[in-house]
Amino acid sequence: MSILNKIIETKKTEIEICKKNNSFSDLEKFKDFNRNTNSLSKSLINSDFGIISEFKRKSPSKSVINNNSSVDKVIKGYENAGVCGISILTDNKYFGGSSKDLVIARNNTHLPILRKEFIIDEYQIHEAKALGADAILLIASCLKKETIRNFSQFAKNLGLEVLIEIHNINELDNCLIDSINIIGVNNRNLKTFEVDIQTSKDLAKFIPKEFVKISESGLTNKREIMELVDYGFEGFLMGENFMKEKNPGKKACNFINNLKNK
Repeated sequence: MSILNKIIETKKTEIEICKKNNSFSDLEKFKDFNRNTNSLSKSLINSDFGIISEFKRKSPSKSVINNNSSVDKVIKGYENAGVCGISILTDNKYFGGSSKDLVIARNNTHLPILRKEFIIDEYQIHEAKALGADAILLIASCLKKETIRNFSQFAKNLGLEVLIEIHNINELDNCLIDSINIIGVNNRNLKTFEVDIQTSKDLAKFIPKEFVKISESGLTNKREIMELVDYGFEGFLMGENFMKEKNPGKKACNFINNLKNK
């Protein structure tokens, strides 16, 4: 069984537990459920380089990345660095995250927040809104086209934007839906967790211009970013490159300043 399939199987059990703890109506009582969301897609478009910085403690491929940095300090550091959005991994077993991380992040920034999660149930979308997210991640390889359509429309009705993650042209064909805001090319193969940014370059020309286009995973330097800008990418989701440092915010600041110095 692939790592992705293991994660999905674990997620099914977790969702049932969450539903018992908080019903849909319970979630609607959370203080952030009715807040006005901030547009991640507009933030990307209006940014020079569209850096979405990520908070994550570990991953299946790298084990522990950073178990010492607190969410509030990292988020404040990212905001001071000039990022245009924050990604929060809320999966616990495989990435060391939690819903609490998103709540803490929401309390420490006005930047758009993406809930990065393996979403297989509408409940998780409702939960994302309650926790204070502005956008959700959908992974095309986990979902059928009809489900992508239903989930993205459900999110849109809640005022959430949708970032759909693809790995190949076949997945892209299932994502050309008007309730999708951002199409992200993940350079990491979720079955093997190997990374190759050529994936973004190969798929760039097939993504229609009406979608904001971002590249995810494996990005480490200015040269890669500038190359992908030439391919039409408007944003870049970066986590490990920042989180592996003692001070992720400072690393993000140095990275963005370096991008500005053409």
